[in-house]
Amino acid sequence: MSIVVYLGDDEETRDWVRLLSGLLPEFEVRDFDDPGDRAAVEYAVVWAPPAGGIASFPNMKAVVSVGAGVDHVLRDPALPKHLPILRTTGPDMIQRLREYVALHVLTHHRDLSVTDAFQARAHWQQIVTPVAGKRRVGIMGMGQIARACAATLVSLGFDTAGWSRSGGQVEGVTVFAGAEGLPAFLARTEILVCLLPLTPETKDILNARTFAQLPKGARLINAGRGGHLVEADLLAALESGQLAGATLDVFRTEPLPPDHPFWRHPAIRVTPHIASYIDAGTGAGVIAENIRLFQATGTCEAIADAGRGY
Repeated sequence: MSIVVYLGDDEETRDWVRLLSGLLPEFEVRDFDDPGDRAAVEYAVVWAPPAGGIASFPNMKAVVSVGAGVDHVLRDPALPKHLPILRTTGPDMIQRLREYVALHVLTHHRDLSVTDAFQARAHWQQIVTPVAGKRRVGIMGMGQIARACAATLVSLGFDTAGWSRSGGQVEGVTVFAGAEGLPAFLARTEILVCLLPLTPETKDILNARTFAQLPKGARLINAGRGGHLVEADLLAALESGQLAGATLDVFRTEPLPPDHPFWRHPAIRVTPHIASYIDAGTGAGVIAENIRLFQATGTCEAIADAGRGY
């Protein structure tokens, strides 16, 4: 029995093959593009696998996403519908996203883009920003990782709200639910953080209508998926002043093309999909544990709900 690995980068794939081989000696671990006997392959550990690739292994038991999201697997039209997909999360990934969200919320809250511009001109001018308790932050998405981020913002003193399809309780966080709760959530949100999974319902949710319901001069942080954002609508909202700035970690095309306007826009900060980047050393351990549990029992808590898309 064997496992195949696909990361889209040859060197990165080799690292994961080496680590998983050491952690799962009962399996032969191979490169997705050099699988050996296809009938022996039972698991595929992947990020954005090639269309039709998973279906070429007749005895596959499960697909393992190298990350919390599974949309990159589900977009394959040839993906066998019966295959479970295992998500990869863990304490390190949650901590990284907590750090990222706190960092960029604070960056917008304290108007560091203004002081950066002053520094570029060697201009000394002090500015005053409100304390955190007077800044209203809203998080779209209330899954496990988003709840941890919300708790971090609460601990910093921010007036924090959350919104998701079904709502839920988070201590210190005002939670809004469903389509009926979205307008009120947006109306009170000065810094909007998107941590949603990408599903047919959430695709393009960061659009002109959404931006228009935010207070004028609001800021956006998107660490969900590039497919959440209508890029032209963001540029228009920044041009009009409806939005004052944005931090973007995820994009429709990755890597972001060098000629993309986001790179050089003065009100946009670009980061290269690193908000909760999973390192091989940590991720391989989580994945090995999930595969071993699934192999023994046929199930594990990491299984995604393919119908919901997360």
